[in-house]
Amino acid sequence: MLHPSKRLLFAIEAVLDIAYYGGSQPVQSGEISGRQGIPRRYLEQVLQHLVRAGILAGHRGPKGGYMLAKERRRISMGEIVRAVRQFEGGSDPVETASGSRVGLEVVRPLWRQLQLEMLAKLDAVTLEDLCNKAQTAGIRSDAHQRLDFSI
Repeated sequence: MLHPSKRLLFAIEAVLDIAYYGGSQPVQSGEISGRQGIPRRYLEQVLQHLVRAGILAGHRGPKGGYMLAKERRRISMGEIVRAVRQFEGGSDPVETASGSRVGLEVVRPLWRQLQLEMLAKLDAVTLEDLCNKAQTAGIRSDAHQRLDFSI
């Protein structure tokens, strides 16, 4: 069975938390940690990588925190997965050049195809979609009170 890493799940939950609860204001890592139950020191590493990947923007200062780097309808789950994969490093065993002929010519191509299909499906799911699901599920957010429409 395919299993997402803890880091990947934490990254998705953290970005969704920022999208759902943040409005136009920065969300502090302590708030995310409290709501999502993610250990703060572990969370900071993930958030900093997502900033470097261009998914989040970090803001310093007493009212600082993290915001989405672009609109939530423009951030896909596939983008987050790719960013976390890059952060996790390591080689993909599917891409390893050694192995049996059956493995190299039958099993690995099948696995590559499955990976491509899964990423395509994840690319079709945006943070906006997940925020809508959270709202439909009745998860309260007061982000609308944190919106700033000044230009």
